Amino acid sequence: MAFDPVQKILAIGTQSGALRLFGRAGVECYCQHESGSAVIQLEFLVNEGALVSALADDSIHLWNLRQKLPAILHSLKFNRERITFCHLPFQSKWLYVGTERGNIHIVNVESFTLSGYVIMWNKAIELSSKTHPGPVVHISDNPMDEGKLLIGFECGIVVLWDLKSKKADYRYNYDEAIHSVAWHHEGKQFVCSHSDGTLTTWNVRAPAKPAQTITPHGKQPKDGKKPEPCKPILKVEYKTTRAGDPFMILCGGLSYDTVGRRPCLTVMHGKSTAVLEMDYPIVDFLTLCETPYPNDFQEPYAVVVLLEKDLVVIDLAQIGYPIFENPYPLSIHESPVTCCEYFADCPAEVIPALYSVGSRQKRQGFSKKEWPISGGNWGQGTLSFSEIIITGHADGSIKFWDASALMLQVLYKLKTAKVFEKPRGKEEKSSTEIVDEDPFAIQILSWCPESRVLCVAGVSAHVIVYRFSKQEVTTEVLLEVRMQCELNEVESPECGGEQVSAVSTPGTSSSPQTSLPQSHPSTSSNNSSDGLRDNVPCLKVRSSPLKQSPGYQVELLIQLVWVSGEPPQQITSLAVNSAYGLVAFGNGNGLAVVDYLQKTLLLNMSTAELYGSTDPHHRQPRSPRKTRQPSADTLHKKSCMSGLSNFYSESVKKLRSSYLSKSHGTHQRSYARDNSFSRSRSSSVTSIDRESREVISSFYFCDSLSKKSETVAVPSLWVGTSLGSMLAIALTVPSTPEQRMQQPVGVSFLRLKGGILRMAQLDASGTLLPHVYESWYEPNAPEEERERPQRRRPTTPPSSQENPDCQYAVVCSEKQAKVVAMPSQNCVYEHNITETSFVLRADVVTMTAGVGIACFCANGHIMTLSLPSLRPLLDVNYLPLTDMRIARTFCFSNQGQALYLTSPTEIQRITYNQETCDNLQVRLTFTRLENFSAEQIGFQTETAGKASRSLAQHIPGPGGMEGMKGAASGVVGELARARIALDERGQKLGELEERTAAMMSSADSFSKHAHDVRQSLAIHHDSCFVK
Repeated sequence: MAFDPVQKILAIGTQSGALRLFGRAGVECYCQHESGSAVIQLEFLVNEGALVSALADDSIHLWNLRQKLPAILHSLKFNRERITFCHLPFQSKWLYVGTERGNIHIVNVESFTLSGYVIMWNKAIELSSKTHPGPVVHISDNPMDEGKLLIGFECGIVVLWDLKSKKADYRYNYDEAIHSVAWHHEGKQFVCSHSDGTLTTWNVRAPAKPAQTITPHGKQPKDGKKPEPCKPILKVEYKTTRAGDPFMILCGGLSYDTVGRRPCLTVMHGKSTAVLEMDYPIVDFLTLCETPYPNDFQEPYAVVVLLEKDLVVIDLAQIGYPIFENPYPLSIHESPVTCCEYFADCPAEVIPALYSVGSRQKRQGFSKKEWPISGGNWGQGTLSFSEIIITGHADGSIKFWDASALMLQVLYKLKTAKVFEKPRGKEEKSSTEIVDEDPFAIQILSWCPESRVLCVAGVSAHVIVYRFSKQEVTTEVLLEVRMQCELNEVESPECGGEQVSAVSTPGTSSSPQTSLPQSHPSTSSNNSSDGLRDNVPCLKVRSSPLKQSPGYQVELLIQLVWVSGEPPQQITSLAVNSAYGLVAFGNGNGLAVVDYLQKTLLLNMSTAELYGSTDPHHRQPRSPRKTRQPSADTLHKKSCMSGLSNFYSESVKKLRSSYLSKSHGTHQRSYARDNSFSRSRSSSVTSIDRESREVISSFYFCDSLSKKSETVAVPSLWVGTSLGSMLAIALTVPSTPEQRMQQPVGVSFLRLKGGILRMAQLDASGTLLPHVYESWYEPNAPEEERERPQRRRPTTPPSSQENPDCQYAVVCSEKQAKVVAMPSQNCVYEHNITETSFVLRADVVTMTAGVGIACFCANGHIMTLSLPSLRPLLDVNYLPLTDMRIARTFCFSNQGQALYLTSPTEIQRITYNQETCDNLQVRLTFTRLENFSAEQIGFQTETAGKASRSLAQHIPGPGGMEGMKGAASGVVGELARARIALDERGQKLGELEERTAAMMSSADSFSKHAHDVRQSLAIHHDSCFVK
């Protein structure tokens, strides 16, 4: 890490070569080194808009932060020596580079070239020393004299080097290895941290022995012996205050008997010692001080601690050292991300509504002060529309993120596991759970931004419907609809894939909360005589009253249940519609449609029953399988994420094979599972059917002309299957809320051939018809105060006799896309997307210029097609599919944007729209503070000669003309102007001496030439006289 105390900007380097700059909340900038090598050190040119980075590949780079996009101006690659430590003194142009061989080279940061001045290790240490001191582990200048350089070698030797006289003033020896050194601001003392857990304090003019030696975490023996050795103190910082005792801050140094203790940061202030435990290992820490001048009282006020998976800032000014509330979403993975959805161009009021309820979820105990890293400003390129990312996690939590800017901001967190009872220990774990860990993991999300209705499906075959409310309520009991699955091998039309086991019946009141739920027998009472589980859900619902805070509140809970010892299949598709008040979900057995307003089940059928007698796949009845009782071990060998990669219908051969045929081996979690992605792409429908049953893969609610005889659009549910079929189910929805609570919703069937991944609807002009929805209203408001809005339906122009088709159905499968005219059901456009691969994700997106289909293929290609003509617009080989995580989380959104999980902890956003790309180029605005200056002591290095060309290679940066102009007018020029007295006493005096010497030499040369001319003229005159 590095911190600019004037601009108040924090820089963090990563192991993958990334560079991240942070300022105030919402200000962030991301850069990447091309080599991808780990960043080992960062140094700011304070208040100059420039940064030096050192990498593990022995290269150093100068970044210009002033231009629109930060870029590298210069690079220097060391060839013969490995870089171990770098130091850039405050307002200096000289960068000191320590190496593994123990030498120190000096780089001019203006020209980024090596000076001929080299501090060799054999000159720095005692001449009588016979051993190599090891790598350079520390370099720093005396706060009161930049010409004195303190050099720490790994072996325990510290040398105070005089840059002008080119010799060592003092040498300090200690018998333990050194990890870091810190100066007192007066320049008379320094502190060293050692590998045995000790801190030694040295007086500069007393090199014989340390003035003080302490072991902060060591046990002090009573007999006066040396304390027991502790773990190494990896870093120490020594900061002074005017009004009180100095602060000594260190990481490491714990005693060896603290096995299993979490990483700690120790703050020593006067006689008090505070040990602050961290959740993850400490990578680095920095102390933020009131002044940037190293030779003044530091007045520390905060400590920035970089952890492996988090960033923590500690307030030093308050009692107890509380932490600041972090505005940066550095960690999206408190629990592993299992699914995500991306919504661009959301209603403008959604983000403030989520933020208002999310702000009440703030944890207590944070510092009351403002976030101390407060630099930077956003430019004018922010997006004009709202964007929201929703992530589902393995622990059942759901997070809403504001993605309108370049940096994510947490809006609201929902915990779905609160509706279930949690076993206190492994021995209390229910025998009906179908996963061995993370039984509450989120599998699919369906969200309506306009009505704010949220529906989630979990890995334990459960569906929860949530409605947004600004009022707090307490629910006595949770309404529950249980459904059982018949898993017989006979897949004939007479066999229902799912049957109702128990359905809650509505009471006389229309209020959802007053409906009486069906009582359910306990798990034990549903075990048959032979020990098979039957008619029991996988999770036990919480029986005590549930207090629901403002935000998302449970409206309905649906669970699939065990049947004859067989667990329910996991849910593969999900859709919710607020205009109809319906939620639809499907799996490998069939589909179900539930009315979440009346709490009733409307439709529950197998896929074969949907086709009726016209089943195109010719399923043959098979012999029923003999029931076998699974062993107890088999029942829990199920990973929480198994099957999540199967959301792409035919992407795998079997979505979830029968639980009894599972092997007894354990499965890895999804985010660390096998990355292979291969499957059979047989064109024979019968061969596919032998290997996998037909799976419901997608849903789409709309008002459509499903029948050829229809002239008015009616509510419909389009169903896509894994075998390439699209079916339309017509719905009869009462027109008013009062009729709705009294009349059931009827269904009828219509068969269409179509796709399986994505379905949408266009009007006669080719414009995308928005989905039907009902605007949000407060569900918990009193009946007399409730203003229930009318549902929004897209307008359909009337059909004419010449052209009866007034709608288009857009269907995209894994291989092709079709546009079908409605209601004639004629295919007007067709396009084969890929022949050698298959589509993993397809979305119908809205762009500035129109509507199109965006596809991500398994071979890494991103393709876009125009609508309704299906003309190819883009085909880019973006990303090879090397990880199932990418396939599972890739999703497109409007305005040419997409995202995916590039690692278990990082979301990668991309854009394939040039206009969006231009607007995204928002920079970290740099404003130089002109009233900031300091007087420093310079020294002369040019007289040392030129550096060896083979030692390091200078590489111009890829910043282009903008970067070079920035270098001329920005960094280099401003550096020269900002350096008030850097070279006033040394360098300019040397230049004056050189000019004086040059003038004297020129005068001598002129005198000599004049004398030679006089001699030649005299000789010529004498020769003429002789003649």
